[in-house]
Amino acid sequence: MNPLDELALILGDGLVTDRDIMEGYRRDQALWAPGGWPIAVARPASTAQVQALAQWATRHRTALVPRGAGTGVAGGATATDGCVVVSFERMNRILAIDEAAMLAVVQPGVLNGELKAAAHERGLWYPPDPSSYAVSTLGGNVATNAGGLCCVKYGVTSDYVLGLEAVLADGTVLRTGGRSRKDVAGYDLTRLLVGSEGTLALITEITLRLRRRPPRATTLVATFTSLEASGRAVAAIVRSVDASMLEIMDRTAIRAVERFRPLGLDTEAAAMLIAQSDAPGSAELSCMQAACEAAGGTVIATTEDESEGQMMLTARRLALTAVEQLGTVLVDDVAVPLPQLPEMLRRVDAIAAATQTTIATVAHAGDGNLHPLVVFDGKDAAAEARAVAAFNEVMAQALGLGGTITGEHGVGTLKRGLLTRQLGAASLALHRRIKHAFDPGGILNPGKVIDS
Repeated sequence: MNPLDELALILGDGLVTDRDIMEGYRRDQALWAPGGWPIAVARPASTAQVQALAQWATRHRTALVPRGAGTGVAGGATATDGCVVVSFERMNRILAIDEAAMLAVVQPGVLNGELKAAAHERGLWYPPDPSSYAVSTLGGNVATNAGGLCCVKYGVTSDYVLGLEAVLADGTVLRTGGRSRKDVAGYDLTRLLVGSEGTLALITEITLRLRRRPPRATTLVATFTSLEASGRAVAAIVRSVDASMLEIMDRTAIRAVERFRPLGLDTEAAAMLIAQSDAPGSAELSCMQAACEAAGGTVIATTEDESEGQMMLTARRLALTAVEQLGTVLVDDVAVPLPQLPEMLRRVDAIAAATQTTIATVAHAGDGNLHPLVVFDGKDAAAEARAVAAFNEVMAQALGLGGTITGEHGVGTLKRGLLTRQLGAASLALHRRIKHAFDPGGILNPGKVIDS
């Protein structure tokens, strides 16, 4: 029997081979990472179908490239020639919300925003909130260990994953963790799978911790005459209080957002800091305001009005979309130790000048996590070369300051070349042995993170 006919028996109408339809599954948002041509797109509807699919792929030595909503920006969901793309769009149910245990059980295709809304109806909260929360899947969030705007106080995806169901390359169904908040029995396979970008297993069910809804936040907005000054303010704030949000936008990002959707932003400011406090009373907010003043903040405003605060967050969440109107965008994602944040911001500016390339920087500043958005004319080969040089130099400078080449977007295909420099040979060799233990045939998302 033809292998695709065999696969059709497993998946039924969940198998797609039409090239026009497959075109939409070939890559994620890293559009500059060219996608190969899959032989099919699989859209399983159950763990049993994923298990049978993995067994089929092992028999036929066919690569499987898992995919959530395709919102990643590191090329982690980029198809390879001859692979089967595995889309989890049909596995999109919230299986349970246990209010007493304060947890949810979901399939990987559930959108982050859908879980937030369902939890909210029950007086609960799922904190991780990447800017793409309305359209990104929880499976994709787990695959990259996504963070978001509130991670400075409430943590990232791995802080909320209690357990996983996953299918290994040979079709074995693995369960890790469970519903208990504390569990140290055996190796922490749950944390190993979180952030593994689909290279170790196909995640089919996720058990997530929920929290009580936080108090209403008060918002502070401060502008600065330099990016470095905003970084100094952030470093001072983190030393003194537990802000629930600390986000920075530079002048290029501010102007792009204001052009895209006028919100009355100060387009002459070199940087804008958006901070929030959900602590009761005004002491925390006063500390943040004092830190901004000491760092040279030029305009500092606070509001307890939720709609005004949301307007500022809208500006931050629109940054990537707005900057994309300026040209082709390479989305960098580096993080540095907090004391190095002002220096890293200065170096990004210097890289932009040296490469004659536009870089719009936004940052989850309270975590030292920067997203320099490198903009270029995709039709100009020289401009593209300068942009790639800027992209790589940003990562090199982050490593030089004791940081990392990725804080939350993952390695994918775009950052594989610098992974050895960060990890070192011994660590990378261990990574390869772990990969082989989970996936001896090298069929799960090959070419991503590390070489098999």
